[in-house]
Amino acid sequence: MKTSRLEAFSDGVLAIVITIMVLELKVPIGSDFETLKPLIPKFLSYILSFVYLGIYWNNHHHLFQAIEKVNGQVLWANLALLFTLSMVPFTTAWMGENNWAKNPVALYGINLLLSAIAFLVLERTAIKHEGKASKIGLAIKNHKKKILSIALYIVGVIGSIKFPILGILCYALVALIWLIPDSRIEKQLK
Repeated sequence: MKTSRLEAFSDGVLAIVITIMVLELKVPIGSDFETLKPLIPKFLSYILSFVYLGIYWNNHHHLFQAIEKVNGQVLWANLALLFTLSMVPFTTAWMGENNWAKNPVALYGINLLLSAIAFLVLERTAIKHEGKASKIGLAIKNHKKKILSIALYIVGVIGSIKFPILGILCYALVALIWLIPDSRIEKQLK
C-alpha cells in the first residue's frame, strides 16, 4: 500500500488536535490587559504543545518521504502515535489550568514520553517492513537524540513531583533539541 492515505489522515488528525488545543484558550471577561494575566500559564503551555505538535508533524512528514509503502503494522503504529498526540490537548489544558502543578506537569511529561516511544515504534515498524537496506533503514541508524529525549522526559516526570518547573524545563529542552528537523532522512533522499 502507498503512504498517501496514511499521510493525509495523519495531517487531518494533527490539524484537529491543534484546533482543539487552541479552543481551550478561553477569552477572559474584561478589556484590560490585566485580565489576560491568569492566561499566561495556559498560553505558555499552548505554545510548548504547539511547538511539539509542529515537531511531530515535521518529522512525520520527513519519515514518510523516505517510506515507499505501508502495511497493517505500520498503519497501527501510526495510529498509536496519533492516539498519544490526540491526548496533548487534554494534558496541555490540565497543566495550564492548574498553573503547572506537579501532577498535571508529570502527566504532560508522560504524554510526551509515550508520544516519543510511539514515534520510535513507528520508525522501527517501517524499517522492519521496508528493510534495513531501504531509504528509511539507511537513514535512521543513530538514536542519540531520541535516547537523550527519553531520558529528559523521565527526569522531567520524576523531577516534576518535587519541582514542577524542572519538568517544564526538561520538556522545553527536548523541544529545543528537535526544533531543527531530523536531517538524516533528507541526506539519504539526496
